[in-house]
Amino acid sequence: MAVDIEFNKNEDQNKQLIYDLKVRHAKVSLGGGEKAAAKQKEKGKMLARERIEYLRDKDSVFTEVAAFAGDGMYVEYGGCPGAGVVCGIGYVSGRQCMIVANDATVKAGAWFPISGKKNLRAQEIAMENRLPIIYLVDSAGVFLPLQDEIFPDKEHFGRIFRNNAVMSSMGITQIAAVMGSCVAGGAYLPIMSDEALIVDKTGSIFLAGSYLVKAAIGEEIDNETLGGSISQSEISGIIDDRFPDDKSCLDRIRYIVDKIGHFEEAGFDRTTPAEPTKDQKEIYGILPGERAKPYKSLEIIERLVDKSEFEEYKEGYGKTIICGYARIDGWAVGIVANNRATTKSQKGEVQFGGVIYNDSADKAAPFIMNCNQKKIPLVFLQDVSGFMVGSRSEHAGIIKDGAKMVNAMSNSTVPKFTIILGNSYGAGNYAMCGKAFDPRLIYAWPSARIAVMGGEQAAKVLLQIEKASLESKGEKITPEAEKALFDKIVSRYETQLSPYYAASRIWVDGVIDPLQTRSVISEGIKMANNAPVKPFNVGVLQV
Repeated sequence: MAVDIEFNKNEDQNKQLIYDLKVRHAKVSLGGGEKAAAKQKEKGKMLARERIEYLRDKDSVFTEVAAFAGDGMYVEYGGCPGAGVVCGIGYVSGRQCMIVANDATVKAGAWFPISGKKNLRAQEIAMENRLPIIYLVDSAGVFLPLQDEIFPDKEHFGRIFRNNAVMSSMGITQIAAVMGSCVAGGAYLPIMSDEALIVDKTGSIFLAGSYLVKAAIGEEIDNETLGGSISQSEISGIIDDRFPDDKSCLDRIRYIVDKIGHFEEAGFDRTTPAEPTKDQKEIYGILPGERAKPYKSLEIIERLVDKSEFEEYKEGYGKTIICGYARIDGWAVGIVANNRATTKSQKGEVQFGGVIYNDSADKAAPFIMNCNQKKIPLVFLQDVSGFMVGSRSEHAGIIKDGAKMVNAMSNSTVPKFTIILGNSYGAGNYAMCGKAFDPRLIYAWPSARIAVMGGEQAAKVLLQIEKASLESKGEKITPEAEKALFDKIVSRYETQLSPYYAASRIWVDGVIDPLQTRSVISEGIKMANNAPVKPFNVGVLQV
C-alpha cells in the first residue's frame, strides 16, 4: 500500500505503544524483584517463570493469561505484580495445558483478591475448553490484611476448591506439585487434584503451621516434621510422590501428561495454515494514533486472515459493522468487526464509523446465528463508540435491533474470541462480546480504550454534575477553576481508559502486540476444539 505522512505518523505512534508494552511486560515478569528472586534461589528453588519454561515443550507457543493482573494495585502494601501468579496456555508433552504457577517472590506467593480472580480465570478457561491444568504451588496462603476481600464470597478463594471438584467430575486432569509453602485452605488444592507431588526440603503442606499449632493446642513441632515431604508422602499418604528438586518433579509432570487420553473434538474446520499476503506490520500504519480518526477496518482484517482472503456478508447493508468468513492459521472463522470508516446508508444518510446503527445490528444478528448453524467460531474485532442515539434511531427501534444482536451473541454456543483494537465504549462493548459475555479469550491491543464513554465526553458530563453540586451550595466556579476541574477529571478518566487498567483488573486477558493476534486466536480455537458445541437456541427475538 502507498506510504504517506499519516501512515508514518501512525506507525511511529503505534510502535511506541508496542515498546511501552514490552517494557511493562518485562517489569511485571520480574515479579517481586531481584532481591526476592535471589532468596528463592538460595533455597534451591526455581522461579515461577523458570518452572513454566522448563516444564513446557521447547520452542512451543505459550499464551500468557492476565500477565498485568494487579499492575498498579495495592500500592499501600507494596504492590502485587502479576497478582503473584504466572499462568497461561502452553504445551506439555505435545498437549495444550493450563499452567498456573505461584510466584513466591511476590509476598511469598500470598493471595491478594486479584490473585484469586486470576486463578479462577485460569480454571474457567480450563473448564470451558477441557484443558488439563497444572498447579505449581508455592504460596503462603491468603494475604491476611485483605482477607475480607478474598475469603467468604462466591467468587473468592473457596470457589477454587469448588472448581477442583467440578473439573474432577468433568474428567479434566489436574496435577499439582507442591514446590514451596502450601498452607491452610490452600492445602486442599493439591489434594483435590488427580495427582499430588512434592519437592523434598522446600515443599510443605499443612492446614496450620508450627506457630499456629503451638498457639492452638500447645504442641511444639517444626514445619518439616509437621508437613514436609516425608511426613506427607510416607506417613499421611496424602502426597503421591516426592522428588529431590524442582526439575525432577517437573519431569514427572511431563511424564504424566504424556499418558493422558483425549476428549471427543468439537470438529471446527481447519485447512493448511497460510500467512496473510498483505504485510501484517502495516497494521501499525493503518491504525490511527488518534482514536477518533476514521480508517478502513477491512484493511486491518486483510492483514489478520490467511491469504488476506475475506468473504464479506451483506457488504452493501449495515456498513458500520463488517461481517464475513475467513481463515486464521487455517481455522475457519466468522468475523464481526466495527467498521471505522464513515459511510452512507442505503437511504443516503451519513453513518459515522465505529457507531452501531439499526441496520448494522440487524445484519450482525443473523450472521452470528449462521455461524452457530455452521459450527464456525466467532471473532469480534472491537473499535466501537456505542449505538446510534437520537430520535431517528429511537423511532426506528435501535433498542430492539441492538437487543437482537446481543441475544444472538449471548446465546452463541460456538466459541467466541474478542480482540479490542481501539475504542470499546458503552453498550457497544456488550454487543461486540465484551468480558461479561463469556468470550473464551479476550485481549486488547495497546491502542485500546475501554469505558462507558470517551474521556472528553465523560469529563463534560462529570463537570456539569460537579458544577451543579457547587452551585446548589451557593458556590460559584470561575472559568479558570472550571478548566482546572475539567482537566483533572479528564486526567483521572483517561487513566481508567487505559488497556493496562483493564488488564490489571482482568477485564481483558492481556494486552498484546497486534502481530500476536493470529496466534492468540489460533491457540484459542485449538483449545476450544476439545469441547463439543452445545445446541444453539436464541430464545425470544423481538423481530
